[in-house]
Amino acid sequence: MKSLTTTPKADGFRMPAEFEPHERTWMIWPQRRDTFRYGAKLAQKQFLQFARAISEFEPVTIGVSDEQYEVAYRAAGDFAQIVELSNDDFWIRDTGATFVTNGKELRGVDWSFNAWGGLVDGLYFPWDKDDRVASKMCNMVGCDRYRLDDFILEGGSIHVDGEGTLVVTECCLLSEGRNASFGEYEAFSDELKQHIENTLKEYLNVEKVIWMKEGIYEDETNGHVDNIFNFTAPGECVLAWTDDPEDPQYAISHDCYETLSNATDAKGRKLKIRKLHIPDPILLTQEEHDGMDDVCEFWPPAVGSRLPASYVNFYTCNGGVVFPLFDDEKYDAEAEAVLKEAFPDRKVVGVPCHEMFLGGGNIHCATQQQPAV
Repeated sequence: MKSLTTTPKADGFRMPAEFEPHERTWMIWPQRRDTFRYGAKLAQKQFLQFARAISEFEPVTIGVSDEQYEVAYRAAGDFAQIVELSNDDFWIRDTGATFVTNGKELRGVDWSFNAWGGLVDGLYFPWDKDDRVASKMCNMVGCDRYRLDDFILEGGSIHVDGEGTLVVTECCLLSEGRNASFGEYEAFSDELKQHIENTLKEYLNVEKVIWMKEGIYEDETNGHVDNIFNFTAPGECVLAWTDDPEDPQYAISHDCYETLSNATDAKGRKLKIRKLHIPDPILLTQEEHDGMDDVCEFWPPAVGSRLPASYVNFYTCNGGVVFPLFDDEKYDAEAEAVLKEAFPDRKVVGVPCHEMFLGGGNIHCATQQQPAV
């Protein structure tokens, strides 16, 4: 593995959309006692359901810490590749490599990671093992990497259409604890915004960046785009939605809808937007809170806190879509119907996610794209 000093754009590499062909999916075994309750045992059972569902469509590699290797191998070794991969937490969509391709060769972008805000509002410390995950993935895959030591980004904060368009949120990328923490730019400033946009255009090889203001209400990642928006095809997308004007998410989603409706993508197309209604509010119970280790002021959330539930945090596989179920009969069924309409040629599979969701997220995967031959 070589560390390259050029950029993907200069070398003719681009980030494909999640709906483009994959070689495999990467996941990390959950085990943190403060992220998940009761030693993560309940979360591990649901993780296995997600991993097995994805494995029906494409190969799955699960990275595991040394102390949990035998546990994961016995649980998933029959349907997934198990590799030792030291980590601080299991959010591999955020910590893993962003793969880019020129159609023949695969390379990885290795962003800096600081646990969603570093010492300003990050969710844990230290995060050095997580910051090495992308590099180790590239080494295992056998591809070269572009390393950015001075630019912080998580994979869940970007979505591309594979044809030159990128969608992000201001609340996340311009936040104080990420690239503003380097001291050169002020948080939420125009200068920081331009710096970030220029960097993303170079390293993802996109031409158009659409900035939405906010993400899902009370999302502890500062509003990752992957929980409120996703591309389903070139020129088509889904947006997290609510029809309840009393819900704090209502104004956020309406503002995002306005932004997307008035935008054109890199090809000059108006976006076709499908609304994906969020489930009824899910609040953290006393029992659930008591099952998590208390490690910092930001985590776990207080009892009664609203958790950032959204069906938009689905995963697009080769021939399939795996999406979270929230034990909400009405909106689980509605989400399935919308996704089947958006992906008519893929099998749509719902998996219960409550225990995973208590840890702050649903399906967390890193996509290893398949270069065309």
